[in-house]
Amino acid sequence: GRQRYREICERTKRSRGSRDLTQDPRRQQSLSLATMASADARWLPLESNPEVMNKFMQGMGMKDSFVYTDVFGMDEELLAFVPKPVIAVLLLFPISKGYSEHIETEKAAIAEAGQVVSKDVFYMKQTIGNACGTIGLLHSIGNNLDKVELDDGPLKTYFEDTKELAPQAVGEKLEAMEEISVAHGESAQEGQTEAPAL
Repeated sequence: GRQRYREICERTKRSRGSRDLTQDPRRQQSLSLATMASADARWLPLESNPEVMNKFMQGMGMKDSFVYTDVFGMDEELLAFVPKPVIAVLLLFPISKGYSEHIETEKAAIAEAGQVVSKDVFYMKQTIGNACGTIGLLHSIGNNLDKVELDDGPLKTYFEDTKELAPQAVGEKLEAMEEISVAHGESAQEGQTEAPAL
């Protein structure tokens, strides 16, 4: 158990080597593209990497008493190594035809029967392409504001400004938040995976 976990951790750390991005011309391009809000706004994808996510969110005001970590497996042995308490889980998965069909079925059922959603649930529509990682992170914080401490900064401002907004408007507010857009652009250049061109 512990040996398997250590091996996975070491392999992950080795594969996540750091890159010097200060001379990367794509970095400047991504920062300028990230700040362009439009009807078809697109951001560079954020790597699913706890180091990248923690740096990104803590840089915008999330205190380090809350951290993102890898989950290396769902068996009890590996789950025992996940820090407790767990207040959110982000799942990275490919979109398939079956998933898309399920979404359409759910939309039709909601359109027909309606849906009651608690006002205490933070939810936003994604209006920016490739921003699903950031949106997942925002949902993990927005639904745990009673547990996650935020310093003054872009995150605190965003959640205060969107308290009373509908999901579409919450997504549009993210497009207008230049500080979050720029931080996302910088973070998308980090990690082990080379950022794709937009």
